[in-house]
Amino acid sequence: MHQSTLARALLAAGFMALGCLAVRAADGNETAVTLYSSQQPGAIPAEYYRPLPGEAVPAASAVPGFALVRLDRDVRIEAGRSTLRFADVAALIDPTTVTFAVPGDPGTRVLEQNFQFDLVSTARLLQRYVDQPLTVEYASGESLKQLSGTLLSAGDGIVLRGADGGITALRDYASLRFADLPGGLITRPTLVWDLNAASGGTKHARVTYQTGGMTWWADYNVIFEDGESGSGFIDLAAWVSVINQSGASFENAKLKLVAGEVNRVQPGRVAPAVMMKAMRAADSAEGFAEQAFDEFHLYTLGRRTTLPNNSTKQLELFERARRIPAKRLLTYDAFAAPAFGGPYTERDPGVAPNTRVAAWLEFRNDAKSGLGMPLPAGRMRVARIDRADGSLEFIGEDAIAHTPKDETVRLNLGTAFDVVGERRQSDFAVDSRARWLEEAVEVRIRNHKSQPVQVRVREPLYRWSGWKILDSSHAYVKDSAQQVHFDVEVAPDAEAVIRYRVRYNW
Repeated sequence: MHQSTLARALLAAGFMALGCLAVRAADGNETAVTLYSSQQPGAIPAEYYRPLPGEAVPAASAVPGFALVRLDRDVRIEAGRSTLRFADVAALIDPTTVTFAVPGDPGTRVLEQNFQFDLVSTARLLQRYVDQPLTVEYASGESLKQLSGTLLSAGDGIVLRGADGGITALRDYASLRFADLPGGLITRPTLVWDLNAASGGTKHARVTYQTGGMTWWADYNVIFEDGESGSGFIDLAAWVSVINQSGASFENAKLKLVAGEVNRVQPGRVAPAVMMKAMRAADSAEGFAEQAFDEFHLYTLGRRTTLPNNSTKQLELFERARRIPAKRLLTYDAFAAPAFGGPYTERDPGVAPNTRVAAWLEFRNDAKSGLGMPLPAGRMRVARIDRADGSLEFIGEDAIAHTPKDETVRLNLGTAFDVVGERRQSDFAVDSRARWLEEAVEVRIRNHKSQPVQVRVREPLYRWSGWKILDSSHAYVKDSAQQVHFDVEVAPDAEAVIRYRVRYNW
């Protein structure tokens, strides 16, 4: 069915007179929005803010986050018992979180508060208008005709009884004209308070509430410039993306971002963790300023911003950090250590070793390197300069967890194309009565590049907790109770071989 335009129906209904006082923003009033996020590190699915062709927009309540909204408004309150309506609120408000206060007048009390969300729509208007007069415009050939009568039905099409008693059924129409607005319908989600005030007049009120349909996250852009032996420098820029699908727009708002793990009770579900920790203040007074707040971090934008409904806004989180020392790493893990409840004495580990060598980018998040700030969980995209033409080419991305200052950031960029690993068992012996096992391992790293590479080979000693390396061709470092690593340099178009023998006792 072709529905009438809602705007024409609403204008004809003449419902702007609500019968009670409506709250209006005025100069000196303030809107503040504090955003929280439960988005896991990485990218927000595109359908949350830009639906693909043919796909429906997901429910705004599915947006992984929420906001705390504070509205300071000048309102007119009558002495004694009165009703106050507040219409500029989000559709996804949690009514149980609403608070209303007049800070300068503790004698104003809230007796009742209601959240009204039976919003005007063509379907609701028609349902409320059964047995009421209605005028319909419909197409007849190339012109529009009007039909007036009493609405009898508004299901699959509309059924009208005309002044002459005749019945007309219409499935398609151009517009509808209503006499007035049926009781109970409103144009916007509205908070209604039943107040009792000791004195009347214009007073400065504060309304706070939580709403769904809003979230924020961080994205990083990294440009890597290589140097010698895998070392180099990176430039790092960070952006905040804000989604607002709450059903309300927030004009000229003071924006804050809360970073940390804020617990919320979610009936029937595990409480989500808030996504972020964030940054130092930008050099500009209009950027984000960071401060410790309870067990979290609070980031306040130094300027006002507008968050339109159904929008995605991006804001610079901090000024680009330049020339941060970084290095490329190649690591070879033949397999992840299997878990066993006792000594594992079978010859075959039960896991097929892989041949892939992982490529990493590593840098230190400290003041000496030019950073030294809490980095929020998010996605880091890495590009590298092609020296042939100076262009930037994408070489990989990774998600980072919350990273405090003075910690190391490691980004997995993918798999090395020209470096290959191979692991094999060269000897094996076990004596179950004497409770010992010996195993000899050989790891080969082949480099097909035209320059040397350094590879870290990480070996799991998984058979039992009591182990000792009897001999090895290369020096090793003990990473944990059941893992060691070997650092080996492989010449161009050459192969390096690591051999070691380990004995287990139990």
